[in-house]
Amino acid sequence: MTQNLHIIIIEDEAATARNLEYILQEINPDIKIIITLQSITESVHWLTNNNSDYDLIFSDIRLSDGLSFEIFRQINIKKPVIFVTAYNDYAIEAFRNNGIDYVLKPFDKEEIQRTLLKYNTLIAADFKREQTKTAALLQQLQSATKQYKKSFLIHYCGKLIPIEAAKINWFYTANEIVYVHTADGRQYVTEFTLEQLERELNPALFFRANRQFMINKNA
Repeated sequence: MTQNLHIIIIEDEAATARNLEYILQEINPDIKIIITLQSITESVHWLTNNNSDYDLIFSDIRLSDGLSFEIFRQINIKKPVIFVTAYNDYAIEAFRNNGIDYVLKPFDKEEIQRTLLKYNTLIAADFKREQTKTAALLQQLQSATKQYKKSFLIHYCGKLIPIEAAKINWFYTANEIVYVHTADGRQYVTEFTLEQLERELNPALFFRANRQFMINKNA
């Protein structure tokens, strides 16, 4: 069923996008890459005007202007999405946004073949029905075995540094930027929104004080 498959790639790393396109067309030369989009802004603009001219999306998560989930908050995407990322922190969020699979970088041909097989299986079984089942399963999984974030990887001075959630006093937002204030008085920036943090942080430890602050109860 990958024959004549029309695919959109959302990826800000040109080399990764070219590699994915090469692998897809090596798997099946009839696969057509409709377009490669490099940012949230570009994706929202294109998808607003072309929201049915494709079958499947391969999307990175961390783009130059934020997390790709913002695209799916702005546009009602009705086609399945395969998320491709170097980070494994976003699986639950991915499946909330039409995700049918979650591929970690670096990927190879076998991994892409496997995820296309999953796509074919879902389409054969009716994607909408499977989407409903996945949503129900996700809700059940979240309510029964919710795993809250215990640490964050923060970009600082060109490096990724781990910070324990328990050592964060508060998060606050200003000018659409979310800041992290730690117990030792340091301040960092995170790519998470307060809405995402409200879902991902343990409510026994953090509470949403208002539209700007998420505060550690022990701070």
